[in-house]
Amino acid sequence: MDQINKVQKINRQGATPFAQTYFHGTKADLEVGDLIEVGFNSNYGQNKNAKYIFLTATLDAAIWGAELSIGDGQERIYLVEPTGKIEDDPDLTDKKFPGNPSKSYRSTQPFRIVGEVTVWQGHPAEQVKAMKDNLEKLKEQGINSLNE
Repeated sequence: MDQINKVQKINRQGATPFAQTYFHGTKADLEVGDLIEVGFNSNYGQNKNAKYIFLTATLDAAIWGAELSIGDGQERIYLVEPTGKIEDDPDLTDKKFPGNPSKSYRSTQPFRIVGEVTVWQGHPAEQVKAMKDNLEKLKEQGINSLNE
């Protein structure tokens, strides 16, 4: 009987909530506690103030973010938590890809840095070059981001 009471007590506790982990890839040198906010230069060479900031729930998409961002700084991947509403990134969802396979999101509200992923493996150099070349071709063809 004592064992049955223990099992019933455990079952009443229900599921334990876990927070979603989000990542932000960049070359910006930031600290835990800093906020990533709109209004600064975009990571991707637009040379204009970003209207949105981006995060992802996959490490691979964050690695791409770090590798494709402009600048000469060290590629970094931060663990971030949104401070407001996030929505699907339209450049990577629905119109171009079904659903949201990269789990990429955007927001106009800041993200707080809560940690940094310091050990990760980037994509092969030739794959990064091919991606950058493809992005440049799209730009030359006048195919612009839906985030502008």
